[in-house]
Amino acid sequence: MTPDQLSTTIVSALESLVAEGAVTLPDGVPGSVTVERPRQQGHGDYATNVALQLGKKAGTNPRALGELLAARLREADGVGAVEVAGPGFLNITVEAGAQGRVAADVVAAGASYGTTRTLAGQRINVEFISANPTGPLHLGHTRWAVLGDAIGRVLQAAGADVTREFYVNDRGVQMNHFAASIVAAALGEPTPEDGYAGAYVQDLAKAVEAASPGIFDLPADERLAAVRAKGYELQLAEQQQQLELFNTHFDVWFSETSLHDGGEVPETLARLKGLGHVFEEGGALWMRTTDFGDDKDRVLIKSDGELTYFASDTAYYLNKRARGFDHCIYLLGADHHGYVGRLRAMAACVGDDPALTLDVMIGQLVKILRDGEELRLSKRAGTIVTLTELVEEIGVDALRYSLARYPADSPLTLDVAEITKASADNPVYYVQYGHARTCRMMENAGQLGMSLPEDPAVGFDPALLSHELEGRLLRALAEFPRVVASAAELREPHRVARYLEDMTSVFNKWYDTRECRMLPQGDEQPGPVNRARLVLVAATRTVLANGLGLLGVSAPERM
Repeated sequence: MTPDQLSTTIVSALESLVAEGAVTLPDGVPGSVTVERPRQQGHGDYATNVALQLGKKAGTNPRALGELLAARLREADGVGAVEVAGPGFLNITVEAGAQGRVAADVVAAGASYGTTRTLAGQRINVEFISANPTGPLHLGHTRWAVLGDAIGRVLQAAGADVTREFYVNDRGVQMNHFAASIVAAALGEPTPEDGYAGAYVQDLAKAVEAASPGIFDLPADERLAAVRAKGYELQLAEQQQQLELFNTHFDVWFSETSLHDGGEVPETLARLKGLGHVFEEGGALWMRTTDFGDDKDRVLIKSDGELTYFASDTAYYLNKRARGFDHCIYLLGADHHGYVGRLRAMAACVGDDPALTLDVMIGQLVKILRDGEELRLSKRAGTIVTLTELVEEIGVDALRYSLARYPADSPLTLDVAEITKASADNPVYYVQYGHARTCRMMENAGQLGMSLPEDPAVGFDPALLSHELEGRLLRALAEFPRVVASAAELREPHRVARYLEDMTSVFNKWYDTRECRMLPQGDEQPGPVNRARLVLVAATRTVLANGLGLLGVSAPERM
């Protein structure tokens, strides 16, 4: 019995008490109640404070309501015992058979176990990397590549319709500096002022020449435009390839230039004027964001006629809303704290309620240490370390998991030696090894002629999973959908990682207990309890694989 199933049972008990007139609830029976795992052993399998929450509304003592509810719950299928504690807490023990059926439910659901419909009907846009197509992706992008992708995965698991979006900053003078740097590298000239240096520029110059022979022989102005276009194309393709190899997929690569070429920026300015939220001062055009809580008004068009990034940002937000997104999530770097207020005010200026349509997350910096020294220099970029170099140094799984297991707003220092060692002290190894162990156990079972029942719901006796540690493991498995839903609602995929570590710990304790051996010993033939435990192991394997998948981390069968 899962927490959600028990919640439904409690709601049904309340409904029957109200129907019989034993309880009066003027506001009606809630659609669901909170059911949690108790903090202390001996307090049952689950606990709820529903009697405390509803006692006053029912016009009665919470403990008295708890006693009425406990009596009704004791009659429910799957409930073994109910104790009323303190002022009205209910501690509920589930029958072994009802608890054991969780394993069958997990196995039957397979890859879909953990998914919910809590966010069904919501269309959500997650923008989690905004970069210039002028060089390789680097450490500053890596954390968002992991967290943004994982947030998208848990949102989808919670039923939302999610689009992952990369905002390509392909407009502005930096693109001309980029093209001039490639030309200089091709012609053997010094890097221009404000240009881009590093071995990657030399490589890119060779790639541009190979893709467009004779391009560097064109007249200067024509050459710069052609090199800019080809260099942009090749560098963006490399960024896309880097991210795919890092197991980060984007549904949309959105060009900033397209907003201007398509006329959306002028349309946005006209809309803002119509709403009365712009004004002219000092020869510039401003948005009056202070009307909606911003610390100062924002310039849209400078006095020299140049559009600001904020004008593009506003048009981009409206573009997303016009595409039908109910909610827009922005993942921004540590140097973007000032953007929170201005983006919220911008959404309000265009007529939206930012509390409903906008979510701005600010991430903190990451430091990577090797031999006690921070990794700073890149062999290719000549500056900070690139994403490709990090993957080569650490590996996709170790890097992704290590970045995903911490909240976005916590500063993070990772040691290469610690996050790559094959030890139980390394969380990613610990969880992946737990999955590999379940695979090995099932392979060993197969060699003894043991196999999963075709219909797990009827092919084993769930009441045989009665050991205390089996109960703990089953309750942990049952908790997974709630963990995923919470991670989605709060945009905190690290909750999945910490859950996997806790669940692996429970599984390992069960595995090490002699009374819970899955395989028959010596000349024993496999019996009903062995088959029941095989289903439990299969359920554990499913949850570990599904959880790792939500983090974009592989679930190896052998290690």
